[in-house]
Amino acid sequence: QVQLVESGGGLVQPGGSLRLSCSASGSSPGYYALGWFRQASGEEREEERQEVSCISSSDGWTYYADSVKGRFTISRDNAKNTVTLQMNNLKVEDTAIYYCATVMCGSIVTPLGSWGRGTQVTVSS
Repeated sequence: QVQLVESGGGLVQPGGSLRLSCSASGSSPGYYALGWFRQASGEEREEERQEVSCISSSDGWTYYADSVKGRFTISRDNAKNTVTLQMNNLKVEDTAIYYCATVMCGSIVTPLGSWGRGTQVTVSS
């Protein structure tokens, strides 16, 4: 089992930037691709979380949802078992709780069952 802890959320104005980090620990965290999902307030079912981005465990493959392409950048530090999501030019519609998860990362992103508790991102003027 992999444990995931997110950090870096907060309140930012439209057009601003935030950097989210996910720290992984436990059983072979470096083996897994890691991804970010988000869920708007009021939605509680895990199935309603939308994929945002993911990165493979070793070859650098990345995926971005169309809504964030060109604005968000995912990166990974395998030595530290961390994944970072740099979010630029944030929009009001990016407001959500952002979750880190172990995933299968390809043209389709499939969560594998390990989730962090989430970090709130609020974009508002």
